[in-house]
Amino acid sequence: MFWTNFKRIIRSGFLNFWRNGFVSLASILVITITLFIIGSLIFFSAVMDFSLEELRSKVDINVYFISSASEESIGALKSDLEALPEVKLVTYTSRDEALLQFKTRHENDFLTLQALEELGENPLGASLNIRAKETSQYESIARFLEDAQALAAGATPIVDSINYHQNKIAIDRLTRIIDGAQMLGAAIIIIMAIISAVIVFNTIRLAIYTSREEIGVMRLVGANSWYIRGPFLVEGLMYGFLSSIIALTIFYPVTAWLGRATERFFGGINVFDYYLDHFGEIFLIIVSTGIFLGAISSYIATRRYLGKRYIKNE
Repeated sequence: MFWTNFKRIIRSGFLNFWRNGFVSLASILVITITLFIIGSLIFFSAVMDFSLEELRSKVDINVYFISSASEESIGALKSDLEALPEVKLVTYTSRDEALLQFKTRHENDFLTLQALEELGENPLGASLNIRAKETSQYESIARFLEDAQALAAGATPIVDSINYHQNKIAIDRLTRIIDGAQMLGAAIIIIMAIISAVIVFNTIRLAIYTSREEIGVMRLVGANSWYIRGPFLVEGLMYGFLSSIIALTIFYPVTAWLGRATERFFGGINVFDYYLDHFGEIFLIIVSTGIFLGAISSYIATRRYLGKRYIKNE
């Protein structure tokens, strides 16, 4: 009996879907637009993550040591920094490496190189390049370095300068950009999901209204609540599934067209390659979101509309 009713519900849902052709088309169009926007935000997020990671890689703190600082002291500070949970990477540059880099940067500046030769010794000190896991964590790292300097006040100081305060404006601005982009993306997804759910909700209500006489007859002959609701839920699932397939199909030519442009403009990421490489994940997100929107809006519509007008007893 269960399987017989289940098959009837599925069949009725398909019949209602085709019978309400224009209503179904409108619902599919709205959900497709919503899913396309959600999918576009996935690609936008990937591009933003790549771009922001590029920016993060350019933001750091440099600690410059006096030329007489011993490698043991520098190594001890480096170990303390690497033990911090905020620190992602600490790179050591020796005095000789710093001199070589300086000469490479000024290879076309004859006067500077000549002045360096006349000194007769290496005037540059070693340095540490510090990269944090998050841009918001640079301030706590800078405080640690300042505290380390204060604790060593009784001994000969080895730190010449720390460039955090010169980079602070850029670091704070980048942190605000990252937080703002994430909040904007989440807000757009929520707004579009609500709009889509409301439209599908009203579409299902319209379908229920056009079938009110049939529903009344079904109630009179003893049909239970789920037998009446079932076909409308099937309709909602069909709206969501077909919309997700259409959205995924549209993404193929769109990302293929934009792929090379994003690779040139954003310096490495090709959205078409990203679409192909992550198709499984994108497919699951888009299809599950489409089915969820169709199913939840159908369920709410049938619960509110049928529950008040036709279904007196659950």
